[in-house]
Amino acid sequence: MTTIKKFHWFWAWDDDKQENWLREMSKKGWHFTSVDMLSNYIFEQGNPIDYTYRLDYFIDRKDMPAYLQLFQDAGWHYLGEMGGWQYFRKEGLNGEEPEIYSDKESKAKKYQRLMLYLIIFFPIYSIFMRILSQSNTGIMQVLTFFMFFFMLVYVYAMVRLLIRITSLKKKI
Repeated sequence: MTTIKKFHWFWAWDDDKQENWLREMSKKGWHFTSVDMLSNYIFEQGNPIDYTYRLDYFIDRKDMPAYLQLFQDAGWHYLGEMGGWQYFRKEGLNGEEPEIYSDKESKAKKYQRLMLYLIIFFPIYSIFMRILSQSNTGIMQVLTFFMFFFMLVYVYAMVRLLIRITSLKKKI
């Protein structure tokens, strides 16, 4: 079977763009099979099919069997996980785009789960940054610069997720 690997970057708050891209690839006959931590997506060639892809953020391992069973019962095919993001696929009938969430509040909770983990790790990251910034060696100063840049991206991601949560809650 023919496979291709494509690099494509998406932000957590733009998961709908990722879902749309995966759908367009399936319509061209390239069906998503997996993704790695470096945003390399693997596709298998097949017949063009209008698959709808949905992502959910869920990392509770002890509840994973019941969680996956819920999706299977609703007709979703589980494709795998990357960094807590769960990938599901379902064939659209008559151009419909099935949803895994029936309301905006449930969708907002997906982003709240992700935000919770970012908030939990923020103090740890901040302490690590503080320790690094006290070193005077050249390598540590360069590392501190990159960690500071990453900290800015981290804060930006938290703000964007908060905006996404707020906009979904306003639509409720």
